[in-house]
Amino acid sequence: MPLDSSTESLSYPPASRSDVVDVLHGVSVADPYRWLEDPDSAQTQAFVAAQNTLSEPILAALPGRPVFDDLVSQILHAPSVGLPHERHGRTFAWVNDGTANQDWFVVSDEGGVPSLEDRVLLDPNGLDTAGTTAVTSWSVSPDGELLAYALAEAGSDWRTIRVLDVATGALRPDQIRWTKWVEPTWLPDSSGFLYWVHDAPTGATFADVTEAGYLRLHRLGDAPADDVTVWHRPDAPKLFAYPDVAGDWLVIRYAAGSSGPSDLAVRRLVPGPRGIDIDADEVALTSDARARWAVLGARGGRLVLHTDDGAPRRRIVTIDPDGVGAGSEPEFRELVAESADGVLRPESALTADGLVLVYSRDATHRVVLAGFDQADDDGVPVGVTEARRAVDLGEAVTVAGLDVEEGSAVVHVRTVSFTDAGTNHRVVTAPAPKHKVLAGPAGAFDVGEVCVTRPRATSVDGTEVPMFLVQRADLADGAPRPTLLYGYGGFRIEVNPEFRAIFVAWVAAGGTLAVATLRGGGEYGEQWHDAGTKDRKQNVFDDLYACAEWLRSSGTASAIAVHGRSNGGLLVGAAMTQRPELWAAALPTVGVLDMLRFHRFTVGWAWCSDYGDPDDAAEFPALYAYSPLHRVRDDVTYPPTLICTGDHDDRVVPAHSLKFGAELQHALSGGSGESGPVLLRVDTRAGHGMGKPKDAQAAEFADQLAFAAHHTGLDPEPPV
Repeated sequence: MPLDSSTESLSYPPASRSDVVDVLHGVSVADPYRWLEDPDSAQTQAFVAAQNTLSEPILAALPGRPVFDDLVSQILHAPSVGLPHERHGRTFAWVNDGTANQDWFVVSDEGGVPSLEDRVLLDPNGLDTAGTTAVTSWSVSPDGELLAYALAEAGSDWRTIRVLDVATGALRPDQIRWTKWVEPTWLPDSSGFLYWVHDAPTGATFADVTEAGYLRLHRLGDAPADDVTVWHRPDAPKLFAYPDVAGDWLVIRYAAGSSGPSDLAVRRLVPGPRGIDIDADEVALTSDARARWAVLGARGGRLVLHTDDGAPRRRIVTIDPDGVGAGSEPEFRELVAESADGVLRPESALTADGLVLVYSRDATHRVVLAGFDQADDDGVPVGVTEARRAVDLGEAVTVAGLDVEEGSAVVHVRTVSFTDAGTNHRVVTAPAPKHKVLAGPAGAFDVGEVCVTRPRATSVDGTEVPMFLVQRADLADGAPRPTLLYGYGGFRIEVNPEFRAIFVAWVAAGGTLAVATLRGGGEYGEQWHDAGTKDRKQNVFDDLYACAEWLRSSGTASAIAVHGRSNGGLLVGAAMTQRPELWAAALPTVGVLDMLRFHRFTVGWAWCSDYGDPDDAAEFPALYAYSPLHRVRDDVTYPPTLICTGDHDDRVVPAHSLKFGAELQHALSGGSGESGPVLLRVDTRAGHGMGKPKDAQAAEFADQLAFAAHHTGLDPEPPV
């Protein structure tokens, strides 16, 4: 079936429109596709099937699809060895020889550098016939004898925790269902672990609001029903608690939003009849939710914490929990000051002799080693050495992983870039610093020589907005080329140089890639993030438009396809409804598109920290003003649009994409006929994207890239 630039050759599947109208803060808001919010109804499933029946043959017939399918498959199926993790003489890593849909978890019992030849401890590929069950979190016990891992089906955020014996590979009987978010956190003696769990859902498993969880301690061999609840706040059901074990303390960090401030409390770890236990007495270190915290560990009886408290570009402080009493102010001592030269990342870690510090500078990362200065012989750090040693990781890289075993002087660092799928580094911090680049497996995808530049655009309020521009070196001649513009802009998340299959395939095929550094992200500290939140969210969209206008006015882009996932899907939805004339194609993926009801499903309420609360009369107007679903009009020419989602997405529920697609198709059917087409691609037995098999990823990316290429005029020509 040919793909036309108009809607005349397409007959969109019929979708009934109801007369549902909500009155929100005095405003009447129609919601004719409310019925699509039930993912399991026969009506919704019929709608999804009809949309896929329409889109599948159209996408399959795109002229560039075979080329992109081949490129993306090569990229995703290249051999890989992930970040090494050393635990008690063993080394663990995720690996793939290029043949498997899901990576294997291997162990080297003798330690050393992990490889494809090591013993496979866990193979997710055989967990179900569809290949959509994935390991989404995992943790090796401190003694290196046990692996606790969490399984998710069809991309769901719901997880089931299982435990393996490392020596034998035997599966233990321990099984804990209905967990989320928190990876299993082991006690220091490996006798048990902490986890975050919810009551079993009683309604729609993939859509109901998720609240009021429990932080529990599981002793190996016990029935989950006997697990002890360590922390539970039914009076504050929207608080999530994250545990860290540091020295003699369990540190509980709890927060109400995805990117909002948190508080800290501690409970002492004490000897018990079955191993280390957790004291019932809890001491609050903070209680005013004024800052964000991360726990790096403990030294000399003091906790070492990463924070933005009093430091928008972040710093490291210490505190003695024993010194915090009733009515007394906690005394935080600064260990590493805020830097004007970069944002200090929470991936920083303690080593045997000091700290490994990760800094983000202009959205690229660097690693610095710093030793402790000590005031006495009890190991209490009071500062770090002035002479810090930078580790040469290369230019324009991102630290994708960092691991240090407790008390070790060995640091493993994994870096990625726009052209490097992953390089592992082994850094020894003491007695003399040493750095070795570990050899990777043969067969990595080679995009060839590329040119990466960092131009700046100017947003409407005068703010400078950087972006990465990536082109094949043989095509970086200044001539305008079809361009894929990607952005995110939210939740303090950095958008750094990253080896994404969809990016690499576009560049390899001859397109220009632009990755925008938008406000709302964490690239330049807390002020940069705050400037893109709540009633300032429009700044994020304006930043994107500034980048698009620069790409056009500079002669860089001949046509632009705009792409984003999740919060980035919201970005694309806003962009195509506010500035449709800028885009030759739009690719909103698993996007948040209904800004008046996002908080009514799964964990959407946690996003109010960034978006604002639709139930708050003061915050409603800004949300309603840009909500993509509510900005669709039948007298506007919209760009060709491919909306992608998963029918089991329980983070950003598929209703966002389904309702937005139905509304756009309705507007096109009743409008001028010059817009579109608008296609919905709904992946069945798929969620938000986590753990998606490589073949399924390849199919989605090939469809998106071929659609973007068709509408921007890119004739894909991979380098010879």
